[in-house]
Amino acid sequence: MANKYTMEISVGVFVLITLLCVGYLTIQLGQMQFMGGNYYTINARFNNVAGLGEGNEVRVSGVQVGRVQDIELKDKLYRVNVSMGIKKELKLSKDSSASIKTSGLIGDKYISITPGGSPDNLKPGDVIVDTQPPLDIKEMLGKYVFGDVEGDGQGSNNP
Repeated sequence: MANKYTMEISVGVFVLITLLCVGYLTIQLGQMQFMGGNYYTINARFNNVAGLGEGNEVRVSGVQVGRVQDIELKDKLYRVNVSMGIKKELKLSKDSSASIKTSGLIGDKYISITPGGSPDNLKPGDVIVDTQPPLDIKEMLGKYVFGDVEGDGQGSNNP
């Protein structure tokens, strides 16, 4: 009888440990910050973030260095504040710029950060103000198809 209870308790403890390990790996592989983390937060202000979402990648020179944590409409000018978690070992200069890019032709959006040359680094909570919104492919195609490639706003098709 005692052996039966010992076996059941052993199996229960094994299952519990296994579930905890799976949970921990899920959090780590999902790059969620549960117990601290090796990330610091910086912000960027955009006029438009069409298609960008929380959890999207942040890249420097094509290498993933973080993720988008939060997107929020901030002020009376309708600028969008994007909070990004960046790996602590990466130091970005204060004059870095950020732009929203697309993976492939119609893929996911990500933020591409171009480091500047300033000797001063961004600190947690600092804001990147030099930003570029995503390209609007539909608008570009419309301008090309309807002859407004020069951007004169007239839409004329004169030869």
